[in-house]
Amino acid sequence: MLSTTSDNHYLAPTVVESVKILVVGSFGVGKTTLIGSVSEIEPLSTEESITQASEGIDAVEATPEKTTTTVAMDFGRITLTDEIALYLFGTPGQRRFWDLWSGLAEGAAGALVLVDARRLEDSFEVLDQLETRTSLPFMVAINQFPGAPNYEPDQIRTALDLDDETPIVVCNAKNRNACVRALAALVRHALETH
Repeated sequence: MLSTTSDNHYLAPTVVESVKILVVGSFGVGKTTLIGSVSEIEPLSTEESITQASEGIDAVEATPEKTTTTVAMDFGRITLTDEIALYLFGTPGQRRFWDLWSGLAEGAAGALVLVDARRLEDSFEVLDQLETRTSLPFMVAINQFPGAPNYEPDQIRTALDLDDETPIVVCNAKNRNACVRALAALVRHALETH
């Protein structure tokens, strides 16, 4: 059950456990949006305007409405239960920022891999990065974009070559409740894995 505090700047005195979670995914899949949707504090965002320098480097043609990109990290906090608070660290999706992942992954309990079903192939490098640079348990969350195909979880599992044990959920990064359910499922998965 999601808990809220009377003053959103401070943790409730009942919180006894904090859990660090990474939110990863390719460029433009909704990581910043997800963290902004669930954070009970003003999220830290290192969004900068996309410039002409990114043409030919970033897959901007797949997300023509996107005008900014994360250049360091996003950060937010959510009190998941009366006793557990999650600290969310969103990673940049572009390869040139992946050196940041090692530091951000340190001490994390797990990673939520956000995926755009319209561009599944963009997730291959992200999953490879996660599997080779970290030993974090992770789950995949399909962000529902308008007009995206509705794949069954088994189709996503096959397309992304995921183990049978890797959980897959569907969410909308703009929908707070759906994102909270995805994060809660990740925490359960991380606890079961460890």
